[in-house]
Amino acid sequence: MKAVLWTKYGSPDLLKLGSVEKPKPKVDEVLVKTHAATVTPGDCEMRRFDMHVLFWLPLRLYMGIFKPKRPILGMELAGEIEEVGSEVKNFKKGDQVMAGTGLRFGAYAEYKCVKANSFIASKPKNMGFAEAATIPTGANNALHYIRMANIQKGQRILIIGAAGCFGTYAVQLAKMYEAEITAIDSTNKLETLRSIGADHVVDYTQEDFTENGKSYDIIFDIAGKNSVSKNMKSLKKGGRYILATPWVKQVLQGIWSSRTSGKKFIYSLAKERTEDLEHIKGLVETDQLKAVIDKHFYLHEIADAHKHVEKGSKIGHVSILIAQ
Repeated sequence: MKAVLWTKYGSPDLLKLGSVEKPKPKVDEVLVKTHAATVTPGDCEMRRFDMHVLFWLPLRLYMGIFKPKRPILGMELAGEIEEVGSEVKNFKKGDQVMAGTGLRFGAYAEYKCVKANSFIASKPKNMGFAEAATIPTGANNALHYIRMANIQKGQRILIIGAAGCFGTYAVQLAKMYEAEITAIDSTNKLETLRSIGADHVVDYTQEDFTENGKSYDIIFDIAGKNSVSKNMKSLKKGGRYILATPWVKQVLQGIWSSRTSGKKFIYSLAKERTEDLEHIKGLVETDQLKAVIDKHFYLHEIADAHKHVEKGSKIGHVSILIAQ
């Protein structure tokens, strides 16, 4: 089968299309013919191994000291089940599914074996494969953090980095709680943010939200690039600051600020729970949630797809079309 091979840490040009043996499902696995995958910022971080010094060694031991142990990247996919293991009862051949592979990777290939009791669910009926492939990472993380926000009707929520993989879903989910949403991102992304439910938009290239005198009940910081201490000054007393990218510096700033200000600082990675995929599927099928896709690439264009994501100009998701 065709697959993108990742044999060295570094630039996108190190990703090469090649051939590997088609996998055979174990008794508790399904073999998915992959129709679509995605390129997330997380894929790019793993590819170049851009990790904080505190996480470098344990992750490198897991990933491979000198070269990647798992030579096929990709953390989420959608496709059709071609074969089921002898003990699998919840799926059958022909089922259309979406699945997250996480740090097990393997989505950049024509086929992927997935445990039938893992992070996999039926694809929403009203979504194509490219759109469904954005759910296991993008929508699942957005759901996790929006739930942690404990949004109440009418509260003011600020979403920093709102036009990315998590953010485009987070805006829509927050809107379901009837919150007043202010979305922050760059100039070319603001119109899309308005179209998916943002009440107000801020162009961070033109304005510093911490200096406009406005305050918020909740700040959801997806970008995680600026001073958390400074950002938390825009929280109301008792407000909640949720950090989706827990770099050590920002976490320490958040913990200190919360102890000295009476404001709550929250950071926690999302879990892989099938019931959450099913919940998101229900929202999609009732037209409450949709995927925002910036651009489609084919498998042989994977290096260009990674470069496009790393430019930082994408809106929503970048999809990889695999099955022809």
